[in-house]
Amino acid sequence: MDCSEQLTEVMVKSDTLYQGKILNLRVDLVRLPSGRTSTREVVEHPGSVGIIPIDNDGNVILIKQFRYPVGEVLWEIPAGKLDPGEKPEDCAIRELEEETSFIAGRIEKVASFYTSPGFSGEMMHLFIATDLIPGTAEPDQDENIKVFNLSREAVETMMTNGEIRDAKTLLALVTVISRGIF
Repeated sequence: MDCSEQLTEVMVKSDTLYQGKILNLRVDLVRLPSGRTSTREVVEHPGSVGIIPIDNDGNVILIKQFRYPVGEVLWEIPAGKLDPGEKPEDCAIRELEEETSFIAGRIEKVASFYTSPGFSGEMMHLFIATDLIPGTAEPDQDENIKVFNLSREAVETMMTNGEIRDAKTLLALVTVISRGIF
């Protein structure tokens, strides 16, 4: 049974409050299925990619970087924002080399998901990168990244101990572990 029409909200009015380098913020007035109105705060984001690099020894490559909004250094998979008109696969290849210095001999899309659909339209595309060869790391000027090759056992311990707390990274690791890829 498809109840989509019974759940759909319709935008009545939209006001952009902020336009930035990474995102835009707007507030929409919406008509609810009941006929009443409400407001929705929406973060507009062009989309992103996350990459699960697996090296030739079967280790996963994770990065550590400081994330200002949470005030912590986090373990993460390499990831980045889509440029205008950029295909997710091309973005994944670019971000992998920029952040880790590796070039993927093989890249495969494994999933796409909304990161926080309660307030953002950001769609993340998740890729596995294998057959890695050395390239040149060129992180963005405002990025300070450290790269680590980790065994499955180390990653599972870090996940169990709560050391890995980034949602995209947890989803990515669970995906490759459950599929027997890592």
